[in-house]
Formats: sequence, C-alpha cells, structure tokens
Amino acid sequence: MGFDMQKMLKQAQQMQEQLNSVQEQLGTEEVTGSAGGGAVTVTCDGRGEVKGVKIQPDAAQDVEALEDLVLMAIRDAHTKANQLAQQKMAGVTQGLNIPGLPF
Repeated sequence: MGFDMQKMLKQAQQMQEQLNSVQEQLGTEEVTGSAGGGAVTVTCDGRGEVKGVKIQPDAAQDVEALEDLVLMAIRDAHTKANQLAQQKMAGVTQGLNIPGLPF
C-alpha cells in the first residue's frame, strides 16, 4: 500500500471547495443575540459580521447601562454565530483530527 499523493491532493481540493461553500452559506444566515430581556438585540451573519442593532427606547435612559447591554448582545450574537459555524463545518471536517481546528 503506497502513499497516493494525487488522491490526497484531490481530497484536499474537494474539502477546500466544501469549506468555501460553507463560508458562503454562513454569509447568508443570520443569528440574533440579545441582552436586557430583549432591550438590545444584535443581528449577525453566520460569519459574525454585525448586520444590525435594535435598541428599545426605554433602554436609552442610562447610557452606561446601554453600553453594557450593547456589548453583551454583540457577544451573544458572536457566540451564536460561532456555534452555527461549528455546526456547518462539522460536516466538512468530520473524521479529521487536525490540531488547531476548533471543529
């Protein structure tokens, strides 16, 4: 049984194409993070790019508290985006044990 470099390169190319496809898909999916019982909501795409922020008017009374709520909502949205990315990537990286990959 010899080492088939051609086969390995082809598999790597297929995996790269799958990863690119997943990245495109993540760009079209959205997750929403929130804080303060929904006083602040942040929408991100599946790659973690912030797409929108909504603030309930009564949350704007205390600027320092509002800043904290915005930060918490962004962190929540990013956590959800990372979880979504891990789910999507798991199908591509299933069975691989590559050091440094979080999937």
